[in-house]
Amino acid sequence: MRYLPHTDGDVAAMLQAVGLRDLDELFTSVPSDCRVTGELRLPPAMTEWELDAHMDRLAGSMAVAPEWSLFLGAGSYDHFIPAVVSSLAARSEFVTSYTPYQPELLQGTLQGLYEYQTLVARLVGMEVATASHYDGAAALAEALLMAVRITKRKRVALSRAVHPRYREVVRTYFAPTGYDVVEIPYVPATGLTDLSRPEEWGEAAAVVVQSPNFFGCIEDLRQAGERAHAGGALLVAAFTEALAYGLLKSPGSLGADIAAGEGQSLGIPRSFGGPALGIMTSRRQYMRGLPGRLVGRTTDRAGKRGFVLTLATREQHIRREKATSNICSNNSLSALTAAIYLASLGGTGFRRLAGLNRDKAEYLKKALGEAGCTFPFSAPTFNEFVVTAPGGFDAPFQRLVDRKILAGLALGPSYPELAGHNLLCVTETASRQAMDALVTEVRS
Repeated sequence: MRYLPHTDGDVAAMLQAVGLRDLDELFTSVPSDCRVTGELRLPPAMTEWELDAHMDRLAGSMAVAPEWSLFLGAGSYDHFIPAVVSSLAARSEFVTSYTPYQPELLQGTLQGLYEYQTLVARLVGMEVATASHYDGAAALAEALLMAVRITKRKRVALSRAVHPRYREVVRTYFAPTGYDVVEIPYVPATGLTDLSRPEEWGEAAAVVVQSPNFFGCIEDLRQAGERAHAGGALLVAAFTEALAYGLLKSPGSLGADIAAGEGQSLGIPRSFGGPALGIMTSRRQYMRGLPGRLVGRTTDRAGKRGFVLTLATREQHIRREKATSNICSNNSLSALTAAIYLASLGGTGFRRLAGLNRDKAEYLKKALGEAGCTFPFSAPTFNEFVVTAPGGFDAPFQRLVDRKILAGLALGPSYPELAGHNLLCVTETASRQAMDALVTEVRS
């Protein structure tokens, strides 16, 4: 795309049209101490090849695969992406399409989102899925606001085993609303949410349990749903690793009312934090409470198949005061990429890939145990687990960094009681050689 800057004449004409003398007058509403005056302090310009070399040096300072062996998950996962996914998702008609403000003219975009909704709803065992959101944390926060609207209650109970960043986002969303957020502790021996004291949740609109949870432990969603429903609350199942549902029972089949989480594992590269894919699904009875967009299939007057925005409760489509959300948006290219990924693997391939992730994680867990490491939690895990070395994980972690092996995430900053423990993740990208090297360094 060509860059066509405004000429001095263009700027002067526009200023005259709005009755201003100069650009400084245009920004008088911005406090003076927040405005930059004078020249920007920038380094000297580089030639094209100098800039390329500079960018290469910056890239070389980052710990990225394949040069590094990464055992870091914690909500963002390294998976192989089939070439067909990247090839199809990069087609110009997909990359350049935006959100369907004139849906009747964008049948291709709508069909892609419809296929995405269908595949995602099947994956998590729900009846309805929206046309995606910013990321998993935003989707979870929107799901809880939805639960408040449905139940008319003003409190949500959030497991402490939910991803720490997700909990932060939920609190940010809820801060101006006056609604309460209470945390449910986890059981130190198992790593699972403590569901034994539902009376402490109060009259909650929703109970949130993540499975697999932040520690990689597989929660008992059925029991969580029974406890939530007994108190009149909805069960919101959160997730960060959608691949797990290729092996585990889906949240919908275990009694969840709403399922919300991250779809980055479905063919979307990490890309240093974005873009991501917020997945949000629910039972049909709650469909009208969903935020964002819902694409449906219909037939026109000639009997031909067509796709429409069945529900669009954003402020672009409905009066702001009636919108279910004024800040949610559709990551349509990420959603389309996920649909291509799911269709490429198929049900059998997706299940085999999930099994491979689980098996590789168990291989590393067993080897670390034989090397003297301990695991604080007894619950079964998927492709992540918490571990510590005999003297703590800090020393071996630094030695591994020197060997270009990133051994997970230190849990102390988010869970002080787990200082010295690391959260390790193993996906299909982890080679046996890299896992053995990690174990050797921990043992030494």
